[in-house]
Amino acid sequence: MKKIAILGSTGSIGTQTIDIVKEQKHAYKVIGLAAGKNLEVLEQQIRELKPQIVSVENELLAKELAIRIDDVRPRVEILYGATGLITIAALKDVDILVTAVVGTLGLLPTITAIKNGTTIALANKETLVAAGSIVMDLAKQYNTKIIPVDSEHSAIFQCLQGEDMSSIKNLHVTASGGTFRGKKKTDLIGVTVEEALKHPNWSMGAKITIDSATLMNKGLEVIEAHWLFNIDYDNIKVVVHPESIIHSMVEFVDTSVIAQLGTPNMRVPIQYALSYPNRLINQQKQLDLIELGKLHFEKPDTETFQCLNIAYEAGRTGGTAPAVMNAANEVAVQLFLEKRIEFLQIEHIIREILLRHTVKQNPTLEEVIEADLWAREQILNGGEILCKQR
Repeated sequence: MKKIAILGSTGSIGTQTIDIVKEQKHAYKVIGLAAGKNLEVLEQQIRELKPQIVSVENELLAKELAIRIDDVRPRVEILYGATGLITIAALKDVDILVTAVVGTLGLLPTITAIKNGTTIALANKETLVAAGSIVMDLAKQYNTKIIPVDSEHSAIFQCLQGEDMSSIKNLHVTASGGTFRGKKKTDLIGVTVEEALKHPNWSMGAKITIDSATLMNKGLEVIEAHWLFNIDYDNIKVVVHPESIIHSMVEFVDTSVIAQLGTPNMRVPIQYALSYPNRLINQQKQLDLIELGKLHFEKPDTETFQCLNIAYEAGRTGGTAPAVMNAANEVAVQLFLEKRIEFLQIEHIIREILLRHTVKQNPTLEEVIEADLWAREQILNGGEILCKQR
């Protein structure tokens, strides 16, 4: 039986991971959970799974949770904040750490688990976007497995099983096109948060859904793929595939293309990351190509959705540029979700912050964190950025 801990247990990936754990009771035991503010869901998870240790966002929530679960036996240790995340990531008897927190909050816990030799089921793409070189070098140094959970990277990972990495020509990362596929800039003026959150295929958290709508999610995935598979940016292509049936493809030097297909459901890549190198039976809907009939493919519209090109530029620039881009995007998306800025201002803010930033090449972890904080402060303390629209 594999022992697992889940960072981000009350989010979309976290709750689906727990569903899999409950279905596969013979295979997994949860010993650690970390959540943010959703005490109601976390309490239910604690009562069902009986973890040894949990963590929440802050001390006030930790005190409230202690009251809520006072009757739970055996008693559960309750922590909070960044220290809580890192403590759970450092647990010695964890076989797999599922990192499903949103943003660079997952960076330090992931590094902690890598140094501990714990296999990482990585659903937090921002960790590799901000500090890919550092994280992958440490994974190599400590011989730690990083197994991708994102459907696109899981697809590539599956396609590469048994293949010689030197035979890869291109990676083709598929994109649904997001909520506003087919729209032009003029169509996006004044779109609401509620409209942007209506993704046609996937059920995801709010931040990722907005990233999908701007195509930044695909840009983040390109950078993540670069680090996971050690592939040059020129050899990572994005193709819009509205049905979200082909999750990604690998093109080889002999012109063969291997694709991984499945219904648009995160349960399969999550379960594969947990069960790798084995596969377990699940109850998900099977893919019926006859019923589906047709698959469609398009070029991404990078004139309307400029975040994808911004991400390629930041990735190629390297150094602290991706960390700054990611931090700016996190803040801008949150401001949009809070209805403080317009949808089209997201890409403007990101580009503006990148223009202001002096890139440091080969940064230390401390310099990556400093660049991340600098970008956030520039936006939150620089009101003119929010008002200005190019």
